[in-house]
Parts: sequence; structure tokens; C-alpha cells
Amino acid sequence: MSAPASMPLGAVMVDIAGTSLSAEECVRLRHPEVGGVILFSRNYESPAQLRALTRTIAALRSPALLIAVDHEGGRVQRFRHGFTVLPAARRIGELHDRDVALALRIAHATGFVLAYELLQQGVDFSFAPVLDIDFGRSGVIGDRAFHGDPAAVAALACAQIRGLHAAGMPAVGKHFPGHGHVSADSHLEVPIDDRSIAAIMAADMVPYPAAIAAGLDGVMPAHVIYPQLDDRPAGFSSRWITQVLRTDLGFGGLIFSDDLSMEGASVAGGIVERAAAAFEAGCDMVLVCNAPASAETLLASMSSRVLRTELAWRMAPSRMQAPPPPSDRQRGRALYLESRRLLARLP
Repeated sequence: MSAPASMPLGAVMVDIAGTSLSAEECVRLRHPEVGGVILFSRNYESPAQLRALTRTIAALRSPALLIAVDHEGGRVQRFRHGFTVLPAARRIGELHDRDVALALRIAHATGFVLAYELLQQGVDFSFAPVLDIDFGRSGVIGDRAFHGDPAAVAALACAQIRGLHAAGMPAVGKHFPGHGHVSADSHLEVPIDDRSIAAIMAADMVPYPAAIAAGLDGVMPAHVIYPQLDDRPAGFSSRWITQVLRTDLGFGGLIFSDDLSMEGASVAGGIVERAAAAFEAGCDMVLVCNAPASAETLLASMSSRVLRTELAWRMAPSRMQAPPPPSDRQRGRALYLESRRLLARLP
């Protein structure tokens, strides 16, 4: 392979088709507007294969592209064989009703194990934790949410963030301001949440100030319309992103759009219009998944949208650090094994 191209990271995250890169994908990933790759189950066979894939991706660019995955636990865990099977968030929330202290320890352990295993294979971060509230209404969220009590969600999510950080991985909260109260699946429909802003602030928004105080590094807005504040989905709304998230809550990390190929994004138009709306609203990076033709159309339309360096490095902190000394590696391994033992205590 030729020497990596030296260029700033772009503001588009794309996916790939299989377990290795095609020649066409290598060209796409070298496009100056690309800044990251999101992996799916189809990209995984084994830890060794995954490590080879991430090394190949990293060798394409300097600085290397960000590599992400949806790896929450439960039904949303892209890599399983060779990885610890992580519990759905709801199981930890159910434990919280019986034993708060143990539930917080297990939430921390889940974050640590998740991060430790992904980092070993060259994946920079997962889109986790889920900060949505389980109102018993959303099938697409469901057991991905920790609890129906916003205070419990805040506590458990912050414990998971601390676990991720302890292993050296950033945390990305989703789906701002909250996807749990709508029954429609934003992958397939355009959900509308008609509740008052006061109701949303009193419930869905509760985890966000706590998570931001705990060092939340990224946020992904929902493809949900909250018409009491704006007639656009949150991911296309400057009122939600710039005013509420950036100004009111003081969030300074990286804001990702949710997948622009989802039906919930269709209100903004075609892929070019969707990306423009997300950027105008205040998103720093947009995702285009499972639609390579759309990704090519978007990349061909863009020019010189660079991801801010401080945000890019915040999402890949392990690259900024010297390799840990053997003693730190031993401590990390010991914490990993202890965390796995703790997860085995979850009923």
C-alpha cells in the first residue's frame, strides 16, 4: 500500500461493504470530505480480521480516519464471537431497582469492557451510552434504554461513561433530546413527539447535564420532530442543537447526525440537502450508512468541510498518548478481567 495521504479529516462518516476494503472503497475513504468509518456486523468475522481491517483503514490517511461502531450491548452489539456479550441496558436498570450500588458498578464495568475490547482491535469509539428514557412506547429503543426514571438513566449512563473513560474511550450519548416517547421507528418513518417542551425538559433532558458534567464527548440528535419547539427533526434544528445543546447545556464535544439515509431524515430532501441541513443546524459530522451511491453523491457535492482538530482528537484519545508502560497494561488487563467477573453477577 502506498504512503498514507496527509490531509485533515473531513466531516462525513461512511460505511463499507464487507470484511476487507475494495479498491473502490479505498478511493472513497481517501476522499478529503471523509473523516470516519462506521462498522457493522457484516464487517466482522473475528478479532484478528477486525484488527487487520482497522489497520488497513488507519493506513489510508494521516491523521487516520475515525473508526466507530454501534456496540451498546443487548440487541445492538455488532461484534459478538470473540467479544464479551454485553447486557442490554434495561437489565442493568432492573438491577438498579433492587441494588443501586451494584447496578452502578455493573454499568461502569460494561463501559470498561466495551471500550477495552474495541480499543484492542483498533476501533476508536462506540455510539454509547443510550440516554433515552424508557416510556414503554418505543420498540426501536425499548431495552436499549436503562430505565423509565430519568434520574436512574442519568446515574447509570454517567457510570458507563466513567467506565468508557477509564479504559481510554470517548462516550457518545444518543438520541438527543430523546427518542423514547415516540412509537414510530425513525429508520422507517418520521416520528413526531407532540409533548410540551416542559415535559421533555422534565424527563428526556435530565440525563444530559449530568452526562456532560461527566465528560460526555459526543452527542447524536434524534430524527424526531418536536413541533412545540421546531417543525424540523432535532438533527436539522439549530434551536435544538445550537441553542439548547450548545448554548443552554454548554456542550462542547462533537455532534454527529444520525444516519442521513434513514426515513426520519427524508423531510430535509435528498442526501445533499439532508447533509446541508444537518451542518447548518450545528452538526459537526454526518453519517451516511448503507447507501454507497448516496455517499458518492454527497462527497461529490461538498468542498472543504474539515472536522475541527480538537474534536477529532477528542474522539480518538488513544492516538494522542504514548503506548502505556507494561505496568499500566497489566493494571488495565486486571481491571478488564475484574469487570468481566462483575458482569457475570448480573442476573
